[in-house]
Amino acid sequence: MHFGCHISIRQGYLHAARTAKAIGAGAFQYFPKNPRSLSVKTFDRRDAQRCADFSAKHGLLSIAHAPYPTNLAVPPSGLREATVRSLLNDLDICDACGSIGVVVHFGKWKGADPLQGYRAVIGTLNEVLDRWRGKALLLLENQAGEAGMGTTLEEMVHIRKLTVKPQQIGFCFDTCHAFASGLWDGNNWETVEEHARRLHYLEHVRAVHWNDSRYPSGSGKDRHANIGYGCIGEEKLRQLLRRPWLDRLPVVLETPAALKGIHMRELAWLQKNRSEN
Repeated sequence: MHFGCHISIRQGYLHAARTAKAIGAGAFQYFPKNPRSLSVKTFDRRDAQRCADFSAKHGLLSIAHAPYPTNLAVPPSGLREATVRSLLNDLDICDACGSIGVVVHFGKWKGADPLQGYRAVIGTLNEVLDRWRGKALLLLENQAGEAGMGTTLEEMVHIRKLTVKPQQIGFCFDTCHAFASGLWDGNNWETVEEHARRLHYLEHVRAVHWNDSRYPSGSGKDRHANIGYGCIGEEKLRQLLRRPWLDRLPVVLETPAALKGIHMRELAWLQKNRSEN
């Protein structure tokens, strides 16, 4: 299993990969550019290629995360055009770095008719996929509930099926979001997993965000907590860690890192508890 955490690219993509290896991670996540902007970034392809080569040499898996303003549920507009350009730029950087794909939140629709919101998500995805020619995937992430959509496995699966190139879409499963949305209550994972298998969701999961939750199941609040310091707790996360389908995936922490060395301690916790299974 490839455990990792989110790492800054302030000193470049290769440096991010080296940092991951230095802390004993087998995976890492990064923002391909400014996380607060949809602007297109001109990047150093040589640095990206060195990141890809280093990662391949050391068996590191990586994923990129789209900037915060990225919203798939935008109607045809100048904002959608900017969103599409930004995502194509993210995919280009991701591909150059040898990463699996770009994690993007399902989306937030601001209109009255939710059906139009789903149509907007499909429309944005289709515009991106119609122009993308690389290997990197778009990884749809389940949401906590604040956006009013994107919390169910059915939404993920059906949106993927309705796009022009479903083979270019995978899923990123977030433990905090699944818990906060009420999909997983901490005690029903076997039921959730069986449902995910029937829907053919699990076979398209390409990455996992491993987070505790500051708020209870069903709260709809997207607030991550450090492992064992949230409402999910160590024991429930430990039980989920035993699932064999996680073996092939990058499992990435997005927990708060205010305390020095917190991610290293959490990585050690993941490695210890997985090895004991």
